[in-house]
Amino acid sequence: MVKKHRTPKLDESNLQLIEEFLDGIWIEKGLSQNTLASYRTDLLKMSEFLYKDNASFSLTDFDQYQVHEYLGHRYDCGLSERSTARFLSSLRAFLSWCQENNLREDDPISLIQNPKLPKSLPKALTEKQVEALLSAPQTDEDPVQLRDKAMLELLYASGLRVTELTSLQLNQVSLQQGVIRVIGKGNKERLVPMGEDAIDWIERFMHQGRGMLLKNNVDVLFPSSRGVQMTRQTFWHRIKYYAKKAGIKAELSPHTLRHAFATHLLNHGADLRVVQMLLGHSDLSTTQIYTHIATERLQKLVAQHHPRG
Repeated sequence: MVKKHRTPKLDESNLQLIEEFLDGIWIEKGLSQNTLASYRTDLLKMSEFLYKDNASFSLTDFDQYQVHEYLGHRYDCGLSERSTARFLSSLRAFLSWCQENNLREDDPISLIQNPKLPKSLPKALTEKQVEALLSAPQTDEDPVQLRDKAMLELLYASGLRVTELTSLQLNQVSLQQGVIRVIGKGNKERLVPMGEDAIDWIERFMHQGRGMLLKNNVDVLFPSSRGVQMTRQTFWHRIKYYAKKAGIKAELSPHTLRHAFATHLLNHGADLRVVQMLLGHSDLSTTQIYTHIATERLQKLVAQHHPRG
């Protein structure tokens, strides 16, 4: 079921329509709670803005001029083009659902183009920086830091999304076979191998630390200090804490180790399609932001080994 949150001031019919859309698309496409939350936020913010000056505003009959008005408002607020592209994606999904359910026939944003976004790759940590980050937790006596060490090792060894990592269940991990069964975006499954270091630290955590954190009988592999599933925000704070401790001043994101995983694999000769499979990208184009890394590596190989290099 889609999680519901506190709703802003808006008439009941529009609120109900948004929730019906979210329930419908969740059942049909199996989207993550994070994606659904983004859809809800985008639709509510537009609806609030337009409803403020027009009490008869309805999500079933707004027009392109109202959308342009709201896009202008977003621009005035200094919102990024990436954020606006996400909003338009949410709105397109909603309008498509409306058409499928005979709630409206037109598409008021068919002529509105997404802002052009540069496909830039976040600067990855160097291998030396990753080593410093992975060495930051003090694992001798603290079960929380032992857990964090195992999580960081697994994240770098597997390239998981943070949400995939924090939601891992015991039955998804086979230490004997050295693989994880990951439930990714859209409930798509993939098998991801783990390195020996990650396996060793997970085993150590399970034998020495996990039981000290559990307060209830939960199946999540990495419970929080309260004994329940950790949120991605909590783990993000843990990453920042260890980065500061390790003296890493590079700009970080929750996907820092995921990017490092992909970048370092390519630097050491991995095929782009293999990296695509490991990352769980359904489309190679998503992985192609890493193409320049593979290209640079090939250029160096040619320069090094070709007689006229």
